[in-house]
Amino acid sequence: MSYTVDDLKTLMARLRDPETGCPWDTKQTFRTIVPHTLEEAHEVADTIEREDYRHLKEELGDLLFQVIFYAQMGQEQDLFGFDDVVDTLVRKLLRRHPHVFPEGTLESRVDPENRPTDEWIAASWERIKAEERAEKGENANREPSSRLEDIPASLPALTRADKLQRRAARYGFDWPDIGPVFDKLEEEIGELREAWENAQEDPAARDDVEDELGDLMFVCVNLARFMKVNPDQALRRTNRKFEARFRAIEQVLAEQGRVMEDESLENLDAIWNSVKGVERSTGN
Repeated sequence: MSYTVDDLKTLMARLRDPETGCPWDTKQTFRTIVPHTLEEAHEVADTIEREDYRHLKEELGDLLFQVIFYAQMGQEQDLFGFDDVVDTLVRKLLRRHPHVFPEGTLESRVDPENRPTDEWIAASWERIKAEERAEKGENANREPSSRLEDIPASLPALTRADKLQRRAARYGFDWPDIGPVFDKLEEEIGELREAWENAQEDPAARDDVEDELGDLMFVCVNLARFMKVNPDQALRRTNRKFEARFRAIEQVLAEQGRVMEDESLENLDAIWNSVKGVERSTGN
């Protein structure tokens, strides 16, 4: 026997039962669950990036549980239930994909001989998203305070920088090509160096260091966008690479009966470079 979504909904209701449920689950609110949702989403991403597909099913289940949890709390407050979540999602996807569902129903099909171009699909997607953003206000005719207003401030900084840039680029506020972005990168490095040197003489200027470092990182996100690289994913990849190399140094030292804290930076750097050499020779 395999359990179903209905079984999961029943389980969630039991967990939230104020008399017989789990004390931890019954105490939770929409707000307190958010950190767990973010954690589970990151664990899904990490599992995929490590190509640990054997455990992906489990991680996806943990992420689904977050949706079920929110839906149960919504039902308890007469806001919405899980079926409402599914219904809203299906309707939105039907609306956003007229090139697949031309009549806006699951039954309708597009003529394979007249498939739209990628450009048409992209333009249609943006038009529909803009209509949805307008409808989210209390007044459907309300003018947005900014073209950037619905980009959540709670997003990770790298992700939000990428979204801000992409949204601005839709309205023509963008570099013409990647060349000036490299020039800007060099300019920001110089300004950061200058801010750092000034801060050594004037501690009150340390805020300038943070500002300039942020500017430099923002330009790096611009570079990633032009290179069609996800900046957050690129940094996570570098984090994994650093961790693997650092662990390799620890292993080399342990095998030789040496302690990292007793080693000079030159010795550690030599081992680091030898680890990189092994990576290049093995392709790992």
